[in-house]
Amino acid sequence: MPDAGTDAYGGSGPGARLAMGGARVHELSIAQSVVQAVTERAGDRKVLVVRLTVGRLSGVVPDALRFSFDLVTEGTTAQGAVLEIDEPQGLASCRSCAAEFVLRDLILLCGCGSADVLVLSGNELLVQSMEVA
Repeated sequence: MPDAGTDAYGGSGPGARLAMGGARVHELSIAQSVVQAVTERAGDRKVLVVRLTVGRLSGVVPDALRFSFDLVTEGTTAQGAVLEIDEPQGLASCRSCAAEFVLRDLILLCGCGSADVLVLSGNELLVQSMEVA
């Protein structure tokens, strides 16, 4: 069994996991930043809903982010807030044949065989909005 903060191979970094429920370190850090930003903006008002855009190519795992969000909101004005995540698919444009196509993963390869592509969307990580009481 790996130690806390290490991955299955004993390494640390973006793929490493925390002991607490398997939340990825990357998502925990993102959740902390989101909660800090929304609670600062909300002031003393209760945060009810936080809406994020997390592109499917962003490298962020939405379920791990939700878990981490629940952890880091404890004791803040965002405790109990609903986290809504929009997950736009990836979209790319081929520089060789000018085709636009959907990217389902990080394999950046056009149907024409070219790897000379420009990612147009799907790598976003944005706080879109929040609702407060």
